[in-house]
Amino acid sequence: MIMRLRSSLTLVRAALTALLLVSISANSGSALAEQFLVYFGTYTGAKSQGIYVCRLDTASGELGAPALAAKVVNPSFVAIAPDHRFLFAVNESDQSNGWAGGAVSAFKVDAATGKLEFLDQQPSGGTGPCHVAVDPTGKFVLVANYGSGSVVVLPVQTNGYLGSPTAVIQHHGSSVNPQRQAGPHAHCVAADAATHRVFACDLGLDKVMIYRLNETTGALTTNEIPWAEVKPGSGPRHIAFSPDERHAYVINEMGGTLTAFDYDRDHGALKEIQTVSTLPADFHGKNTAAEVALLPSGKFIYGSNRGDDSIAVFAVDNSSGCLSFVERQSSRGKVPRGFAIDPTGQYLVAANQNSDSAVVFRINARTGQLTWTGQTVEVGKPVCVVFVPLEKPTP
Repeated sequence: MIMRLRSSLTLVRAALTALLLVSISANSGSALAEQFLVYFGTYTGAKSQGIYVCRLDTASGELGAPALAAKVVNPSFVAIAPDHRFLFAVNESDQSNGWAGGAVSAFKVDAATGKLEFLDQQPSGGTGPCHVAVDPTGKFVLVANYGSGSVVVLPVQTNGYLGSPTAVIQHHGSSVNPQRQAGPHAHCVAADAATHRVFACDLGLDKVMIYRLNETTGALTTNEIPWAEVKPGSGPRHIAFSPDERHAYVINEMGGTLTAFDYDRDHGALKEIQTVSTLPADFHGKNTAAEVALLPSGKFIYGSNRGDDSIAVFAVDNSSGCLSFVERQSSRGKVPRGFAIDPTGQYLVAANQNSDSAVVFRINARTGQLTWTGQTVEVGKPVCVVFVPLEKPTP
């Protein structure tokens, strides 16, 4: 009888142990799935040697210490391929690797360690490249050259290497500010997922230029409606689309404003519906707006101010696309050049360029408000932030 009881107890303990191990394994997998690699594009110099990477744990909000992922010159803006296998960075300069103009570098991503393997570098097709994006198919890299005011398309080979440009579009014209708008200054380039149109914010022209991207050849052609205009002197900088792509939002660097548009996907047309200030009504100092991003839910939008050193938060009306002010939160640093929202929509990581810091804020999903988590890490001259899901190392 005693022996049978001991045997039964042994079986119960074994079953409980097995259940515990399954639970631990499941929880570990869940925690791992909630961890992201965070890459920072920077300006290189005394405090930065290239692209840096750290880990964000969305269960705790903890941001790990950054490490050098790749040594490269002025990778001020970076972009991730849709399949997360490759990272592309502009090399923001007027001369690179023996040729006139800037460059674009390609890297292979090790999603288990965060390390980047250099693959290739190609000319950016202009001077001062400041923004890079990957089209939704992952077949083309899009580049905005601020200095020369041009937009370039580079094909991506299956191994991540870049080919020669398939399109180079030179902008022409000027706007009302003779110091900053005497000529074109392409500041960002983005593609919509539905119709493969490409949108280029040109600060010098006060226009968002609109093109069609040929999925096969990589050619760019002018859209039937070639551009959308913002108020003269606004200086459009970056554009973001709502998750359903019914609306688009442009942050205007010089005006310190955020412009909402209706987006007609059938014709690629942007129609302005509202413009709001990102600044306090009593602000009188110097300020330039910088980054714009929406929550994955599309319910809230965020824009950064360099000068006021803040992040403005607005609620988005899903039906009309119009914005209503929520709050303005200190970036807890100087010159929040860029920021990004993690794919789960729980955290915003802000890159404060002039205080060499990255700061983590928790996002209230109901109100959109930001709360500093207490997490601040040192990154030299950070400009851009992107996320890649962390993968479990191969045994």
